[in-house]
Amino acid sequence: MATQNIGGRRMKFGLTQQFSCSYLPEQKEQLLVFADADEPDEQQYEFLIGAGFRRSAEQIYRPHCPACQACQAIRIPIALFSPSKSQKRVLKRNQDLQMTVSESDCSDYYPLYEQYINQRHDDGSMYPASMEQYQSFVKSRWASPLFIEFHLMDKLVAVAVTDNLPHSLSALYTFFAPHLAERSIGTLAILQQISLAASLKKRFLYLGYQVDDCKKMNYKVNFLPYERFFADKWQLITKKAG
Repeated sequence: MATQNIGGRRMKFGLTQQFSCSYLPEQKEQLLVFADADEPDEQQYEFLIGAGFRRSAEQIYRPHCPACQACQAIRIPIALFSPSKSQKRVLKRNQDLQMTVSESDCSDYYPLYEQYINQRHDDGSMYPASMEQYQSFVKSRWASPLFIEFHLMDKLVAVAVTDNLPHSLSALYTFFAPHLAERSIGTLAILQQISLAASLKKRFLYLGYQVDDCKKMNYKVNFLPYERFFADKWQLITKKAG
């Protein structure tokens, strides 16, 4: 346990042991974990998100790997974003989906989550899915997630879990019916979260970490412009590399 200065604020953090990286198997991962005795309030949580941290369940963490800086937090400045031609096609392709926003978790979400994890991520750390895992992953005593639901002919087909902060939204996880993969539901979910953020007058949508050498993560750089957190500051990116 140690006290560190993050953005001019002194907070307590712990450092995990090194373990196999879930994004780059050849690397070892280590996390800096928020460890103040008191639970964070919304302002403190948003401050940490703005300093490159991320939430999973009730743990707030940031990669702290001695020999690697591949994980970089990424966020979308809402006022600057404009959908690309391909993203507009995704919106058009999914016009038959109905979107609603709920402030409470629904037990009916779990079967869809289980189907998604077990069919699309059976090689990942979240496999096999379980109700306990789902609840610990999504729920928190101090965070206020929104649940963006997508329905097709009155049937729930996707859910995007998003933390609602004073000046931003933070995308936690999206799961959907595997047979709808060709609809680009992941892209649709981000576009709808951007739209929701705009309607709520939020400044940013946080998308977690970008890892350039991990193919599963590269969809995030398609939302231009975006900002990356590197060397303790946010840098605006206006076009794709290469």
